Amino acid sequence: MCGRYVITNAVTKTSKIVKSAIQVEDSENYNAHPYQKLPVIKKYKNGNTLENLKWGLIPSWAKEKDFKALINARLETIDEKVSFKKLIKLNRCVAVADGFYEWKRQDKEKIPHYFLRDDKKLMYIAGIYEEDQFCLITEEAKPNIQEIHHRQPVILNEADVNRYLNLELQGSAFLKECKKPDLTFYEISKDVNKPTNNSISLIQSVN
Repeated sequence: MCGRYVITNAVTKTSKIVKSAIQVEDSENYNAHPYQKLPVIKKYKNGNTLENLKWGLIPSWAKEKDFKALINARLETIDEKVSFKKLIKLNRCVAVADGFYEWKRQDKEKIPHYFLRDDKKLMYIAGIYEEDQFCLITEEAKPNIQEIHHRQPVILNEADVNRYLNLELQGSAFLKECKKPDLTFYEISKDVNKPTNNSISLIQSVN
């Protein structure tokens, strides 16, 4: 599960593939977490936009007051789940991140790690949305990541963003087939465990 990530200066970093930013300004968020409004790319007829949507999706059909917002959707079952199967066909988006956090279980502890692309480029994470809410799509982790966690976000290369947002393509099939960037990771401070901590020091290696 992906539950925290980093995004800084999203407007500047997405300027090549985004035509307009709607109520989004460059900022630095080193501890992005569920229920925050975060920048995502959506496709419109006149070009891509960057908009702030809330991370955590409650389907419109959900009537229960205690329905827990969904922050991740599994790629392997996204076409089957009632919460997601319509959205992957019609409501696709791409979240942007510098990197993401994941925790390794070690005895009774959880050790935080920071993940980023090998080439240090921006991550484009496949997602789905409904109204002003979104969730991230995850897949089985690559072999070098499985020692930390068995899942990872579905990360696109910049060249594939528009292809994923093209509703004429079968979304889940494309995500399974497209080439994904290689990732690297390192251990970081447990300061990241507290969502209110938010500074560049969170992504500094402890080694």
